[in-house]
Amino acid sequence: MVTLQSAENALKSVYLSAVTELLNTNVNPLLTKIEQTASDVWGKEIRKAVSYGINGGIGAGDEDSQLPQAHGNNYLQFVTSLKNLYGQIEITDKAIQASDGAKGSFVDLLNAELQGLLNASRFNLGRMLYGDGNGSLGSIRASTDGGATHEVGSPHMLIEGLVVDVVNASGVVIGAGNRIRHVDRDNNRISFERPYSGTTISIAGAVMHVQGSRGKEITGIGSLFNNDPLYGIDRATHPFLRPHSKNVNGQISEILMQETIDRLENTAGSTVDFIACSADVKYAYQEYMAQFKRNIDILELEGGFKTLSYNGIPLVFDRFIGNGTMFMLNTKAFKLHQLCDWRYLENENGRILRQMQGKPVYTATLVKYCDLICDKPNGQARLTGIRR
Repeated sequence: MVTLQSAENALKSVYLSAVTELLNTNVNPLLTKIEQTASDVWGKEIRKAVSYGINGGIGAGDEDSQLPQAHGNNYLQFVTSLKNLYGQIEITDKAIQASDGAKGSFVDLLNAELQGLLNASRFNLGRMLYGDGNGSLGSIRASTDGGATHEVGSPHMLIEGLVVDVVNASGVVIGAGNRIRHVDRDNNRISFERPYSGTTISIAGAVMHVQGSRGKEITGIGSLFNNDPLYGIDRATHPFLRPHSKNVNGQISEILMQETIDRLENTAGSTVDFIACSADVKYAYQEYMAQFKRNIDILELEGGFKTLSYNGIPLVFDRFIGNGTMFMLNTKAFKLHQLCDWRYLENENGRILRQMQGKPVYTATLVKYCDLICDKPNGQARLTGIRR
């Protein structure tokens, strides 16, 4: 007989380890390359001592001259707060009762719910990895047809079912809890399940965020390339916190890519082992190689991802990278610091399934407290303005 207790036992003993493995290895090819560690976590913060430059105690001289003066390594302390990542599954009482006596039906129910959670996590974690921690999904403009549809700056971070808040240019939420019904990717438009529920007075210049997530997401790749303080350190005082960024304003080429790789090697001692780009840049690279009748090698990465290759380096397309953009990364400089791996939220009795107030529905919540830190920001690069 299927009961609430047997559902909890299955979620804890059978599904948790499998879901954790999938969330850590099957969500995004970049995430599979990044080490996940519990080190440097202090309370609710990550505090990490990072060295930069080289030890200064070197030199040359005569056989009887003074030895070089000792100078230790240069250190900075990176500080960032642990971000709270959540994922929820939902099971109705009716579904549990309908599965009574049919173990296979109940297993199918749990599999479907957890697969839905995995699909949502694949979208959201992948988006955050390339974001800047602020969580902007792009701009939105007032409806021109009575609230049915809205123009957006770009739909590449949007998907049907996503629930968004709309925030005006002053940082004020002017529309909360709007769920996207349809994304028109050809015309850069979206429509909500209900007409937009916020004010349209100051929607000009407004942006969208995932519900309740503004400024609370992990410190993704995009945060390396803006001018805000990074991990609590002012970039003007410590220029090594600035990665290499170049506006190509032209076509891609192997020379351009190799120049960037060599620059990172020579100036920062950083070895590029992962290249990520937008769809149009991937096509531009394929067209460039086709001009010279060159074959492109295919690599298979951990997690079953298949991707193009440049001189043995994975060249991965990611939907969350803006048009005309390519990132060249040394993934060994990144670590996902976490208080714990994915686990269920439990109440004081150790229960993980909780009834939603006033509804015959039970929910279980997966949580992970973590943030992403790059030890060597100047060892990363971004090329923009790449055209086909």
